[in-house]
Order: sequence, then C-alpha cells, then structure tokens
Amino acid sequence: MTYELPKSAPQWHDQPRVLLLGADKASIQKTVERLRHYINQHAIVVGEDFAYESDVRSAVDDQRADFAIVFGGDGSILRSAKWLGSHQIPVLGVNLGKLGFLADVPPHEFEQIFPSICAGQCKLVDHLMFRCQVFQKDQCIHDVLGLNETTIQAGAPFSMLDIDLFVDQEWVTSYSCDGLIVSTPVGSTAHSLSAGGPILRKNLQAFVISAISPHTLTVRPVVDSADRTYEMRVQRPNRDTTVVIDGQPVHALQAGDKVRVIKADSQFQLIEVPDRGYYRTLREKLGWGGRIRKMNKRRTDDDSSSS
Repeated sequence: MTYELPKSAPQWHDQPRVLLLGADKASIQKTVERLRHYINQHAIVVGEDFAYESDVRSAVDDQRADFAIVFGGDGSILRSAKWLGSHQIPVLGVNLGKLGFLADVPPHEFEQIFPSICAGQCKLVDHLMFRCQVFQKDQCIHDVLGLNETTIQAGAPFSMLDIDLFVDQEWVTSYSCDGLIVSTPVGSTAHSLSAGGPILRKNLQAFVISAISPHTLTVRPVVDSADRTYEMRVQRPNRDTTVVIDGQPVHALQAGDKVRVIKADSQFQLIEVPDRGYYRTLREKLGWGGRIRKMNKRRTDDDSSSS
C-alpha cells in the first residue's frame, strides 16, 4: 500500500536541513547523542542550540533550515516557537517531558517515524500565535510573541480582581475573578482547560476567554474570532497582579495599564505524522473519555471479587 501525500505535505530538500533545539539538560543531551547518528543518516544538521541563544538564528533567517527537531516537553516547544519569532519553520517535537501534547513523538518511535518525515510523508498544521502588548500611559512597554495564552493572575494578597474586557474597543463585561485567560486553540488544552474552558481544534483561528474562579454562576467561557482585538484593564490591581504569557511572568500590572492581545502575523507550524492525529492525541495525552469507563470497570471487577 502506498502512502498518499496530504495536500499540506511539505516540500523540502531530498535530504532535509534541520535544526536541533531543546532544553539544556543532561538527560536531553544523552537522548540527542543517542539519536544523532540516525539523524545524520537522513538529514543534514545545519545548527543546534540548547540554550536558545542567537548563534544559529542565521540558519532560520537565511531559510537554510527546512524544519527543527525540538527535544523536550511542551515547555520546550513553547520556548522554541517564541525563539523562532517572525521566521517560523516547521517543528517536530520529540517528547522527553511529561504530557507531550505538542511534543508528540516518543523517543522510542523516532527511528521509525523520522525517515517518513524526511521523505515528506507528513503534513504541516498551522497554529495561531498572538502578540501581547502591555501599555502604560499609552506607551507600549512590552510586545511579546506567544503560542498558548495570556493570563492576568491576581497575585498577593490574593483578593479578587475586577477585570474589564474590551473587544474591538467595545466594553464586553467586568469579571470579578481570580484572573482572566485569553487563549489560542493550542492553549485551550492548557491553563484554559483547567479553568473550565472548551477544547478547540488546534488549527482554528479563534481565541477563548476564560475566567479563573469567577464570583458568579452566569460567567461562561467565550470563543471569538482571532481577527479581533482583545484588551484587558484592571483598575485596582493587587500588589503582585501579573501578566503571564505562556507560563512566564512578563509585567506587574499598575492601575491604568492596558493588556492587549492580537493575532500575530506568524503562525506556528507543527509536523503531524501519519496515524498521530488530533483526536488520538486528546485520547492518549488527556485520557479523554477513557478514565471513567476504566474506573467503572475496576469497581465492577472489585464488586465481583468481593461477592
């Protein structure tokens, strides 16, 4: 049976040029060295960086790299997406972390999967990225690229916040809550999911607004177009109320600051291999729809044995 290339199949060199990226940890370096000979058989390594410095950025800026192999967990993927900036190239994630929702390929399957990827037997899935801009007295003091979410977190002394939300400069509502999340579809399975937000397919062009512990039963998550401008304002922030982007603190809010989230020009590209689609990832990584049945079966077996 021959493999039929999807419409979004990549077009790269017969022997692809690749970047090696990831966290600077001994365990990751050990895995990279174990797989290095196999990588060299099928691709040409044009640069590697495990500290996310700027010395190999030329391979991206000069378009010499076809794709990047990122070793680590989802945190490494988020860091790589930010590091690539406006020159995004496709990313293959090798999971050396815990969940591995984005870094989907386990190391023990890499040798089997990698030749197919180098032959173009995969597809590229575009993912929405955003820019978070923080304005203080109408001056932009932060402009940060992100992939998962922008969060305003209450911080110490942990009293509830009143957060005003504006969409395209139109006032939407004021949330009384412990924080507010503006998430991409990729981020919909991260912090937003923990706050009760919906799961969005990763390649949708939309944002999810989810309140953290809202002080009303009527507040529900909202999904809206990524082409709109989202702005949050906190008139009375706590001492440590903070803007957090992809899990990294960026700015301690002061009264009158504005936090704006807009669609980025760049799109993150993830390499998806055959038989490892979106719903399989949901089932396997998040235990979606499986744990309750397994628990019920275990209870039935326990009841049978006790009788």
